[in-house]
Amino acid sequence: MTETTRHRPSLPALWHALRPAQWTKNALVFAAFVFALGDPEQDIMLYHVWLAAGAALCFCLLSSAVYLFNDVRDRAQDRLHPTKHLRPIASGAVSVRTALGIAPVLALAALAGAYAINAALAQVLLAYAVIQALYTFGLKRVALVDIFVIAGGFVLRALAGGVALEAEISPWLLLCTLLLALFLALCKRRHEKVVLSDVAAETRASMNTYNAQLLDQLIAIVSAATIVCYALYTLWPDTVEKFGTTQLGFTIPFVLFGIFRYLDLVYRHEKGGQPERILLTDPPLMVDLALYGLCVFVIIYLR
Repeated sequence: MTETTRHRPSLPALWHALRPAQWTKNALVFAAFVFALGDPEQDIMLYHVWLAAGAALCFCLLSSAVYLFNDVRDRAQDRLHPTKHLRPIASGAVSVRTALGIAPVLALAALAGAYAINAALAQVLLAYAVIQALYTFGLKRVALVDIFVIAGGFVLRALAGGVALEAEISPWLLLCTLLLALFLALCKRRHEKVVLSDVAAETRASMNTYNAQLLDQLIAIVSAATIVCYALYTLWPDTVEKFGTTQLGFTIPFVLFGIFRYLDLVYRHEKGGQPERILLTDPPLMVDLALYGLCVFVIIYLR
């Protein structure tokens, strides 16, 4: 069946085209709520979780719209990829016409929902949409710039959580988010460059200008910077004063283990191409995240 053939896509194929597995990235929207809730100086109540949930839902809708546009534009390259050729648009399970018909509806619904929460959130989502459009139509082909665009999307997610609650946003949160997102993006590029070397250049233009040794060095730099930045945040005088405790430093070992385990998966197990899947399927990482969350809860809320 060709792209131009009219047909009604199956609901499972259409659902898969929206990439619901990627929605886990939008959990970052709740970060501002979690830390603001533990700050006695901010008037954050449990009912504000609904505002954060609304902001996350808006990001889910908008990100799915972006994925549809991106998959339509990259369908030829995706057909050469060992796994991406199974995507609904690349495989023909969802037509180009259907994807281009649904994507604007999702984007408009996301922006309208964000504006219903507040204008600032709508501006953050609009910025995300513009950046992703630039990424789809050109920036994804520019080495190094492409990973900063990806990381910028995560920073905007963290920012969205704060503006939705009209809460004070810690620059440490944004900096740690940026560094962690760069770390994951670099690991993903290394996987594409090294593990998928036979088709990397054909499926992603920027891979021609990437070098495996350079990626290894950048991963080492960013992973170290992420750990140092998080450690400084937990022990910074303003953080201690804000939460009334120095015990957030006890969460540092969980961050260290998480980074180390991810590097183990990237270098020893040749994984890293799908960070969202790794974080939800690797038992050691799942246990580490759960223990980290429990530790934060005990330190901040039960102190």
